[in-house]
Amino acid sequence: MNNQNRYGEILPVWIGKDNDSKDVVISSRIRLARNLKGSSFPSYADEKQLAKVIEEVREALKVKTDISPLHSFQIEELSPADRLVLVEKHLCSPQFIEQPHLRMLVVNQEQTISIMVNEEDHLRIQTITPGFSLEEALALANQLDDYLEQTLEYCYDESCGYLTTCPTNVGTGIRASVMLHLPALAMVDQIKKVLPALPHIGINIRGFYGEGTESLGDIYQISNQVTLGQSEEDLTNNLKSICRQVIEQERSVREALLKESKMQLEDRLFRSYGVLANCRIINSQEVLKLLSDVKLGVELGIIKGVDNKSITELMFLTRASLIQKIIGKEVSPAERDIYRAKIIREELQRNSGGGS
Repeated sequence: MNNQNRYGEILPVWIGKDNDSKDVVISSRIRLARNLKGSSFPSYADEKQLAKVIEEVREALKVKTDISPLHSFQIEELSPADRLVLVEKHLCSPQFIEQPHLRMLVVNQEQTISIMVNEEDHLRIQTITPGFSLEEALALANQLDDYLEQTLEYCYDESCGYLTTCPTNVGTGIRASVMLHLPALAMVDQIKKVLPALPHIGINIRGFYGEGTESLGDIYQISNQVTLGQSEEDLTNNLKSICRQVIEQERSVREALLKESKMQLEDRLFRSYGVLANCRIINSQEVLKLLSDVKLGVELGIIKGVDNKSITELMFLTRASLIQKIIGKEVSPAERDIYRAKIIREELQRNSGGGS
């Protein structure tokens, strides 16, 4: 099996897939928070109640559906490394794997669907689609939600909507988010002006792995703050409007850099490419910053002969647990840094058609 086929089996289908906004937008995500009637919220539930929730979800999954086949597994049955792989694929939150007992994950083969069972809420239904495609992600999430509700009875109040552990999720229970690559804004320090202003208009800024995590490789997730009093369509349309403004600001800064500081920009981007193409050891922090530069260079047409899709895939493949997944065994951090460099060199050489 060649590396491309092997990587294709490891990565979710939405990573690196071509889309109309691939220069800035990586993916769109919808998450629905749902709780089952008759059971305490997970943070208050005892083991018997948590086990009951898992069993009810398993029974619901037995009903025939047109949705792609869903598979479930207990988190505590996985190795710590495999649990981290789920986080690095964005299939679950970092918090979900911290206390694996009586927690279950449901995924489809394409890994565009995942359901966290017994996280903050009984169900966290998530769909991820490539690029700027919130409508597609919402339609898939609603289809999955309707499918589960055929069997499961949700906590719902006519005046408040869906009842959730966190008050900010009450109402529709929806979190819509878009993953954006914003290297130019970061490069000229405008990111410090743009992002802090967003919470004042009901928008959250999250890091690479969502809530409570930092930005890596100039990648940010922008999502709605409030779910009560607005329809799903209103929430997603408002988020789309805000994201379009951020996207246009990023593109505007890119054009200004090309016009006013082209030589300095090219120097930085080619230096980053040179390090990646020749490195023998590289850690997980440095690699994302350099890949962010190269991705920008490819998208601006400065760095030629390199596939943008491959660079985006490398931003995920070079995470620690996914490196070990590729190797097929647990290795030391020093060995990971060596193998990470090898993967990058091989991928860049494959793109450029270069030799060793």
